[in-house]
Order: sequence, then structure tokens, then C-alpha cells
Amino acid sequence: MKGEVHSHLEKSIRPYIDLIDTLRTVGIHKDLGLPTIAVIGDQSSGKSSVLEALSGVALPRGSGIVTRCPLELRLKKVTGVNWKAVLTYNKKTNKSVKSAGIKPSKLAGETTYNEEKIEFADPSLVEKHVAAAQNELAGKGVGISDELITLEIMSPDVCDLTLIDLPGIARVPVEGQPEDIGKQIKRLIKKYIIKHETVNLVVVPCNIDIATTEALQMAQEVDPDGIRTIAILTKPDLIDKGTEKSILSIVHNQVIPLRKGYIMVKCRGQQQINDEIPLEEAAQIERDFFQNHDYFRCILEDNKATVKCLAVKLTQDLVDHIKKSLPQLHEDIKTQLWSVKRDLKDCEAGPPEDTEGAKEFLIKTLNRFNEQIKSLLSGELMTEKTLFAQLRAEFKKWNDYLNSTKSTFNNTNELSQKNRGRELPGFSNYRLFEKILQDHVAELKEPAIDLLNAIKDIVIKQFSDVVNECFQNYHVLQNTIKDKLNHIQLTQLEKAEQRISEQFKMENRIYTQDPIFLKILTEVTNKAFSTKELPVFDKPCSYSHMLEAYYEIVVQRMADQLPLMVSFYMLQETAQLLSTDIMKLLEKPDVHELLSENSDVSRRRKELRDRRNRLTAAAEAITNFFND
Repeated sequence: MKGEVHSHLEKSIRPYIDLIDTLRTVGIHKDLGLPTIAVIGDQSSGKSSVLEALSGVALPRGSGIVTRCPLELRLKKVTGVNWKAVLTYNKKTNKSVKSAGIKPSKLAGETTYNEEKIEFADPSLVEKHVAAAQNELAGKGVGISDELITLEIMSPDVCDLTLIDLPGIARVPVEGQPEDIGKQIKRLIKKYIIKHETVNLVVVPCNIDIATTEALQMAQEVDPDGIRTIAILTKPDLIDKGTEKSILSIVHNQVIPLRKGYIMVKCRGQQQINDEIPLEEAAQIERDFFQNHDYFRCILEDNKATVKCLAVKLTQDLVDHIKKSLPQLHEDIKTQLWSVKRDLKDCEAGPPEDTEGAKEFLIKTLNRFNEQIKSLLSGELMTEKTLFAQLRAEFKKWNDYLNSTKSTFNNTNELSQKNRGRELPGFSNYRLFEKILQDHVAELKEPAIDLLNAIKDIVIKQFSDVVNECFQNYHVLQNTIKDKLNHIQLTQLEKAEQRISEQFKMENRIYTQDPIFLKILTEVTNKAFSTKELPVFDKPCSYSHMLEAYYEIVVQRMADQLPLMVSFYMLQETAQLLSTDIMKLLEKPDVHELLSENSDVSRRRKELRDRRNRLTAAAEAITNFFND
């Protein structure tokens, strides 16, 4: 197509298209939807002919699926230069990697991608290079691939436009195709057209019932109001006589309304291609066809016919779409960039490769862990369920249980008579007093051990959470410290159990200070008792009240003593022992082994860095665009 065909295009639109091309080049489309035009159509709808007319070059043709990969067509009108094209795609390479300490099976056959870039200055080579790229990505044959191929054409004879050509919709698989090829193609198409940033360009032949066109049905599914869909009617020379008015009603938006409307084009037919009629001549033939058509002349006058009108409309629609989308796109890029930088902090800095640097890194990592443990013990480290909130809940259960075991000792008179010794009436059997209390207190030992185990589980869980957070990238170090934690807790559990057993042995000796006992006895009986009145033979005090008074003292003593004891051994000493023990790791010669990372962490770091880089480049590109 000659340059004058597009002379109406304003120079101001090129920067908008260049900006989106730049964003796609840096890969921002992997993170966010970009304003674009996606070309879809059923097989043999004339899609390739339309793209040829717009680009001025021959694209792969043939029966069946011709477009087997998404093809991004970047058309740049550049005056004063000869025709030039650049084709790029990510070429797959499989390689086997061997590394010390890593099993080859995990790395053998690892797929990597290298950018393949082909520059050429002969338009006739386009079909060959595109077909070769498709064979590289989708395999030789009739399969498809999601991988994008970009064809940039710079010429004084093209319009300023970027669009993405997608595979034609197939219904019946041909030889060599999988049975679900139709579903595969629809899935690929839907991935593009479902995005709100995409203008859907649907190619529909005039000589079929538009309502049955699958491409238009797919566009209606994702854009039911037709806000971002434009239809191209092809092959107007093949319609049956007498159907012209019904075709015009479609063009005039009276059948299936589309906000962006319809445009009719007549591209080169197969015979014209066989006769090697050039695209420039075909454009003139197209205009003559509409100019001389009894019914379609009117749509030419309304700028709803010819490839030239299509180019104008697509360019303007794309630029308008970009202008409308750009502010929100800029905000989304900044939001994602902030989020990626935050996530990257957790796995950004890996350990240095040199031994000295790795040791320094390990010291900082272990010190950070110790600081976190100190914060945990001081109550400053706030988690979803804080350590001390859980401990207090368990200690309250213990206290509630102790209170529930208080007895009125109503059967003490019966016990007294049954176990009466040689004393005369009016005297108490003190051995019986001891026996009753000792038996009652002994029943508390098993619940006390249960309390110990509950606290152990809480401490291990809280400490393990800190270990996971501080060493999440280093599985060897993480497992090493968890092993140390479990070993220390088991040792501390034995010590605490021993201490609890000793406590209950001491409780067998019935003892408390006289003032304390008399004070509680006074509270129990509501009668005054004093050390000055000892012995209290003449006080009307029942045997059961004395038992209740002493057991109240036991309950108060155990309610505080057990939590203090358990906390000291299972929490305080555990933290001190663990902090001391992990610093001994610095004496080990295998620092690098301790700091070996999970492959998932390395992969995630690379993915985050790649995202950060492309988001940063995209943000800078948009900022520069607004500042220019």
C-alpha cells in the first residue's frame, strides 16, 4: 500500500502505540493486561487476507490452521527508509546441568528460553520466517502454542498499528491434530479476548450467516454489550444475489449491535494471488468494487468499507483505547511494583559465595533469630496467637481445675471414727489429717504433667514459627535448629517432670506458717483465730474446716508454683540454651551447606527480580511518556 493511503494519520498517535509496544517488549503483559487489538475468526474467514492488506506482506497461507502461535504484528510507518522487518520469539532450549550437591535428575532436561531475533529486508521472506518460528515453538505439523511471535515491520507504506493475530477456530481435527484441538484454540483465544484491555477484531465472511459465526459468539461471551468488539465483513463478492440488503442491515448495526460497528473489506482472492496481483493494485480494485456496487457504494461513502478505512478506524480505536487505559495501567504498575519489592525483601539477599562472607551472613542470620526469640519472650513479638496469651489460657485452666478440686471434706467425721486411734474424745488424729490431705494432693500430679505437656507444645510451636520465618530460605539450617529445639525441649521436659515430682513429694510434708494457716482458717470458719491463743483446744473448730483451710493454702501455692516452674524450664531456659547452642554452628566448617537454599526459593527470587525489572522499566517508560 502506498504511503498516501495513510497520509491522514496524525503523527501524535505513534508515541501511544510505541509506548504499548515498549511495555510488551519488556514483558509487562505477563503481569497486567495491555491495550491491544486481538484478531479472531473461523478458519477460512479471510483473516490472513485482511492482515496482508494491512501489513503489505504475505503471511503464511494454506488450508487448516495456518496461524499456530499468537502473532503480534507491529506496523510502523517510517518515511525515508527502505522496508525492514524484525522477527523475535523466545526459542526453547533444553540442557542438562550438573552441579555438586544437586541430583542431576532434578536438573536434567531443564527448559530455558533464549530470545531469537531475525532481521531482514526482503518482504518475500516474511512467510518463511514466520512459518519457521511457528515450527520451532509449536513443532512441525498442525499443533499450536501459546508462545508469542513478534513481527515488526517498518516501512513508509504501512499504517501505525499493532495487533495480535490468533489461530483460526477449528471444529474438526485433521490428521496429526489432537482430538481437543478446537478446545485448545478456544482456550488460547479466550486468554486474550477476555481481558477488558483488549479490542476484539472479529473477521466474518459476508457469505455465511453471521449469527452462526463462532468467532463472533466467543466475542459476545466475553463482551456481551459489544463495547470493545469490531467486526470485519470479508468476501463481499461471494454473496448470493438478493442478500445485499440483509448484509447492509448488518453493517448498519441493526442485526447484532456492536459499539465499534462493522467495516466491509474486499481483499485479494486466491485467483488474484495466483495471478500475482500486487497489494497496491488489489487496494485499487477493492475501491473500484465498492464504488461501482449498486448496494455497497453507500457504505464506502460512510467510511465503512475498504482496508484503508479499516486501518484508519483500527488505529484511532487503538489510540483512544490506550489513552483511556493509560492512567489506570500506570497505577496498577506502581501498585504491583510496590508489592513485588516488599515480597523481594524476604528472599532478595542470598548468602555470599566466599566462606568468610557466608560466615558473616550466617552470624547476622543467627543474631536476627536470637533477637526474634528475645522479642517473643518479652511479649513484643506480635503473632496471630501471642505466646503469653496462650500460656495464660493454660494457666487459667490449671487454676480453674485446682479450684474445682476443693472439697468440703464432709465425710471427715466418718473417716475419723473409722480410723480412730488411741486418743480420747476431743483429741484429733493428726496422722489421719495428713493422710486425707496427702491423698487429695496426689490426685493433682497427673493434671500437672498435662499442663507441662501443653506448655511444651505451645513453646515448640511458637519457637518453630520463628525458625520458619528466620530461616525459611535455608532448609538445612531450618531443620538443624528445629532438631536442636526438640532435643532441648525433651531435656527440659525431663528436668521439669523431675522438679514437679519433687514438688509433690514436698507437699507430702504438711506444712505452712502458723499465721497463714490461722488466717485462712479464720476465713473458712468466720471465727477469729490467733497465734496468741495456741493451742486452741477450747475453740469450736470442726475437723473439716481445718482440712479445707490447709487445702486452700495448697491450691494457692500450686496455682502459682507450677506455672512458674513450667515457664522457667520450658520457656526461659529453653530460649537461653537454644541461643547459646545455635551460635556453636559458627564453629562448623560446612557453612555453605547450612546456608544451602531450596530450589523453590532461588526460582522465586529470580521470578520476583524479573517482575521487578519489567515493572520498573514499564513505570519509567510511562513516566517518561507523560513528561515528554
